[in-house]
Amino acid sequence: MLRALLFILPLALMIYAFIDCLNTPEEEVKHLPKPVWAIVVLLFSIVGAVGWIVAGKERRPRNRGGAGAWVAPDDNPEFLDSLKSGGNAPKGDDDLLKDWEADLRRREEELKRRERGEPGTGTES
Repeated sequence: MLRALLFILPLALMIYAFIDCLNTPEEEVKHLPKPVWAIVVLLFSIVGAVGWIVAGKERRPRNRGGAGAWVAPDDNPEFLDSLKSGGNAPKGDDDLLKDWEADLRRREEELKRRERGEPGTGTES
């Protein structure tokens, strides 16, 4: 079991580093061009993979609560204010909805008049 582990762990590390190298944008790669890093990782398995992880990629600290950090909607004061002021729908949507409701009421009234047989519906001859 230990022999298999000694083979599997370096292989997994090499595969991880190779895939990470391929998925990293070119502007975040440091010291060598991206294709060269990929070859180094494949040729020098453990050393190349550790080299990529340590020195090959620009590592940025995670942004925790600073400017531009993502905030959940229920913690975002701007989002909560937009809900209080009528939501985030454009103003034209409210007017369109009112027009649709008025058209629906007009059509319902017209159908009721047709059912009663009242004149003025435009269907009688």
